[in-house]
Amino acid sequence: MKKLRIFMMCLLVVMLAACGNQSPKESTDQNQKDQTASDSKEVNLYTSRHYDVDDELYKKFEQETGIKVNIIKGEADELLERIKREGDATQADLYLTADAGRLFRAKEAGVLQPVSSEMLDRHIPKNFQDEDQMWYGLTKRARIFIYNKNKVKPEDLSTYEALTNPEWKGRILIRSSENVYNQSLLASFIEIDGEEKAKQWAEGIVHNLARKPEGGDRDQAKAVAAGIGDVAIMNTYYFGQMLNSEDPEEVKLAEELGVFFPNQDSTGTHVNVSGAGVVEGSKNKDNAVKLLEFLSAKEAQATFAEANYEYPVNEEVNPTELLQSWGDFKEQDIPLSSLGDNNAKAIMIFNEVGWQ
Repeated sequence: MKKLRIFMMCLLVVMLAACGNQSPKESTDQNQKDQTASDSKEVNLYTSRHYDVDDELYKKFEQETGIKVNIIKGEADELLERIKREGDATQADLYLTADAGRLFRAKEAGVLQPVSSEMLDRHIPKNFQDEDQMWYGLTKRARIFIYNKNKVKPEDLSTYEALTNPEWKGRILIRSSENVYNQSLLASFIEIDGEEKAKQWAEGIVHNLARKPEGGDRDQAKAVAAGIGDVAIMNTYYFGQMLNSEDPEEVKLAEELGVFFPNQDSTGTHVNVSGAGVVEGSKNKDNAVKLLEFLSAKEAQATFAEANYEYPVNEEVNPTELLQSWGDFKEQDIPLSSLGDNNAKAIMIFNEVGWQ
């Protein structure tokens, strides 16, 4: 027992000596590391939105908060893969992209974390939030009809489903099925009417196409103006950009076209969002939440609407005058998370019906 007591006392002396041998620099470095984790003045944003108005808002946020926004831009899927590949070592704090379907993919990939914020709940309606608070919508757009005023009257139009009728054969323009906006549109039909009716719609549109799908949304509108087809399905903000383009020819083409919101007497027009979620393992989570809150507030929402012709999700902010001139419209009443839930089914249907 005496030998054991002596051994324990020696061991204690060695341990105390080791602690005392830690240099002041090592101790200071550790304290600085802990302080940096809690007092960081930066946030790393991975975004697939490439708009000047977004950059202006980030600068405004920096001025108001003193938090530096480090912006990494790229395509949505590439950025998501990068975050997944980087794992715990990722520097990403906030992932921002267009379409609820893409946000759903990020959630399913396990790269987002839940965020609880009274300000976000106050600014963003529940139907534009993820049900588990993994992401929040920041801007809204509707998928509408653009039509040739010389060939189509507003009373000729009614619903998405009606475009599959025989009188529209060879007259419909829409982009590829690989586009996530179309995938989400079909996913919304699956949610509302089931897979079989959604498949019938997709088959009908393929049968009535004016040409093989090519180009983006604005290319569909230009093709309508050129007489290739009579009706295009596209997002509202693209048409707003055309009407306010710096290219006089694009403005002239857009002015020849009309706007129609489908399904106003039934299920409502399809809507989607751009939105963002805080990345799992974020090193600057508090700052990421602050940036989200800033983008959901009145000033930023009004800037989004005015500069990019997107509908604000914050109900205290009015759409820009151009969007108001198109009138109020009834929206689909479905949770946006269903667009992600039904994405794989939508892609399968597109492949089955030969929508290229």
